Amino acid sequence: MQKTIVPCAAFDRAAAQKVLRQVLQKPDSTLCLATGDTTAGIFTRMVELKQALDLDCARVKCINMDEYVGVRREEPASCYFRIVRDLYAPLGLREDQFYVPVAPTSQAQQERERFARKLRGFGGIDFMLLSVGGNGHIAFNEPGADFGAHIHVANLTQSTLQAKAELFGGADKVPAQGLTLGIADVMAARHILLVANGVHKAEIIRRALEGPITPEVPASVLQLHPNLDILLDEAAAQ
Repeated sequence: MQKTIVPCAAFDRAAAQKVLRQVLQKPDSTLCLATGDTTAGIFTRMVELKQALDLDCARVKCINMDEYVGVRREEPASCYFRIVRDLYAPLGLREDQFYVPVAPTSQAQQERERFARKLRGFGGIDFMLLSVGGNGHIAFNEPGADFGAHIHVANLTQSTLQAKAELFGGADKVPAQGLTLGIADVMAARHILLVANGVHKAEIIRRALEGPITPEVPASVLQLHPNLDILLDEAAAQ
């Protein structure tokens, strides 16, 4: 476990540099990137650095870790819409280079199987950019998650629904479920970069990295990962 603490203003760029360093070292890397408030600024810096360095991303593959069940791809709140708009399209990735699951309510189980096939087809995850929720969830693996679980449909907790309320225009409009990589899939990533910024993440980061390893704090399992990097801004590291 390697921890880096940077000034708040340097956080997004420092994270972007770590992701793109992976691409420089292995141009055909399979990346798995979280979609959320923590990574939005990181994506902006990744695009800027890619353009400044004229970095060739033609062989990169990307796979998303989750998607809301019942949300159409064209909806602005979907993980698909946001990451294609903010990252994949600006990086110039072709559609065959990335995969974001789509999970209609009636077909969530079939999509779980397609998700698993795509993950295998991409050769597993070389580098995962992972954020942590305020209750310790990683991807949509909420407190109490099975550490041995693979891709599955997860029920979202009330705290997660509330955290996503602004994105959907109210907590009552946030989908109740998400299709997600399981903890076992997360832990199978060859390299994980865990990122957190803001004072509101300080307590859960302390519990995840210094507390007991417990399903009640899903992110605590990362203490067992053999190749974990942690990047925090000064506020999250308090």
